[in-house]
Amino acid sequence: MQKTLIFSSLLLTGFNAQSETDTTSTDSVNLPDLVVTATRTAVAKEQLSAAATVFTRKDIERLQVQSLPDLLKNTVGVDVAQNGGLGKTSSVFMRGTNSDHVLVLVDGIKFSSATSGKSAFEFIPIDQIERVEIIKGPQSSLYGSEAIGGVIQIFTRKGNTSDKPRVTLDAGGGSYDTFKTSGTINGSWQNSWYNLGVSHINTKGFNVRQPVYGPYGTNEPDKDGYYNTGLNARVGHRFDNNAEVEAFFLRSEGQNKYDGTLDKNGKPQDNTGNKSDFVEQVVGASGSMNLLDSWRSTLRFGQSRDDGDNFRPSGLFYSRFNTTRWNTSWLNEVALSEEHKLVIGSDYRLDEVESSTKYNERSRYDVGVFTELHSQLFDDHFVNAAVRWDKNEAFGDYVTGNVGWRYNWNYGVSLLANFGNAFKAPSFNDLYFPNYGNPNLQPEESTSVETGLAGNHDWGQWEIRAYHTNIDNLIISVTNPITKLPNAQNVNNAQIDGIESEISTQLLGWNGKLGMNLLSPVDRKTNLQLPRRAEQTLSFDLSKSFGAIDVGANVLAQDYRYDDVKNKNQVAGFVTVDLRSAYHINNNWMLSAKLSNLLDKNYQTVDTYNTADRNFFVSVHYNN
Repeated sequence: MQKTLIFSSLLLTGFNAQSETDTTSTDSVNLPDLVVTATRTAVAKEQLSAAATVFTRKDIERLQVQSLPDLLKNTVGVDVAQNGGLGKTSSVFMRGTNSDHVLVLVDGIKFSSATSGKSAFEFIPIDQIERVEIIKGPQSSLYGSEAIGGVIQIFTRKGNTSDKPRVTLDAGGGSYDTFKTSGTINGSWQNSWYNLGVSHINTKGFNVRQPVYGPYGTNEPDKDGYYNTGLNARVGHRFDNNAEVEAFFLRSEGQNKYDGTLDKNGKPQDNTGNKSDFVEQVVGASGSMNLLDSWRSTLRFGQSRDDGDNFRPSGLFYSRFNTTRWNTSWLNEVALSEEHKLVIGSDYRLDEVESSTKYNERSRYDVGVFTELHSQLFDDHFVNAAVRWDKNEAFGDYVTGNVGWRYNWNYGVSLLANFGNAFKAPSFNDLYFPNYGNPNLQPEESTSVETGLAGNHDWGQWEIRAYHTNIDNLIISVTNPITKLPNAQNVNNAQIDGIESEISTQLLGWNGKLGMNLLSPVDRKTNLQLPRRAEQTLSFDLSKSFGAIDVGANVLAQDYRYDDVKNKNQVAGFVTVDLRSAYHINNNWMLSAKLSNLLDKNYQTVDTYNTADRNFFVSVHYNN
């Protein structure tokens, strides 16, 4: 595998790489016109210095993914480690940073657990997603805490501009007794728009963990099932003076089964075979209007919930962790001239915890004020500069900044450079969890520098980027030599160096995209590799339409990774191959089928946690 990846990196370096903003469309290799998340306002893609990947609803349907982690895992610079199949914990590592160093937004509202600091990607219903924007690199200067590795923003489905209601229906099933249904209705009436969508997925699953004997191991050869029901609603109105109001709602709830552990003597515990009832919810509203011809102001407020109740096999209640994040933001876009746009804004967030576990603190606030300037200089130079001040109740003040530059040369080639710092506030678990938390923790801090080249030509697009990130005050679990109990401490410092590149083109009607990621994530104190990150990744996607039939294939190859900080548990690398096809019966009906893990590869991304064997899924789709 190592020789293959090294050869691929040389190939890409010598012959080009694809732009990160590729939508992987079957119709064209053209890039999406606008990206919102990189600047908090809509900016043309060719004016951005930040690395951005965009997936549209067409991409989700074409790739036939059944979950958000499945969509993310083929993104260059993003590594997904999963504790099993559908519904199981999915950790997303962006550019080698920790899984809680990625800020996740749903329709502009921060979405994550205040206790763990992580986002439940596995529970977000893929059928309710319209668009996903992935911005890589530090973004704390615009968003505050958590955006060390980057930002993932999920846009839920929205009403169309047609007066005629549009209806979509989907139903399918496949391996592991998996069944899925979904439906949406959306449209507009005069100056108003609406959307309502529901979805349900249910699977009996497979045995999540292999037997691990000894203290705190596991031995439970059962199927670990999962079901999830999702609901999405959105309604908005545009007034004659161009002012807009909108309200939105996303909710998913269900149950997830997982294997328990043995006790310290290697005997089954009474909590073996746990199950968890979960609720993930985002609700909010926004309003915007022009205060002046050159000044548009937007106010957004909302709430995100992450609720989990855990039960023993007998149905006896075991634990509860419910967190709520209240969000308010005020954004002002001021056009100083045709070449210069200023953004001034502020954010307020209040985190609250309700748990059967007693925390010393159950709430905290964070307030931030930021400004960003986007300028066009000499026609072909674009500069972004942002600065932000945050005050967090737990640790005080913090200032972050970011500067980006892009030069678009006449020959379709662009030069890119970025510099920025970021921080991650400790979570409630880090600070206050009984016998583990440390209220004296400081924020994790990072500085990053990045440079790259990109090209946009008639035959396709390419991009290559190199980056260097230092992270200080990394929070890790340290065993107290006296109490023998783990405790959160600011100890480690990390250095992450990486090269990521992509190239896409169309040849004889075939759309091809090749991506490569080389990563060196090292603990500077021990000089050991950071856990659960693969150092080398190669992905390839190929698709073509033959009249009413679409065909496609996807290959993902990853090098080995370690599952522990001491680099003792090595998880082997792997290669997976997926095949997909779709038959357009007419303008309204379509049949699709996907065969995943064609080679029936037995592999893991987390030590001892199984992944799916060769499996299939077949579905029927209606769209008027």
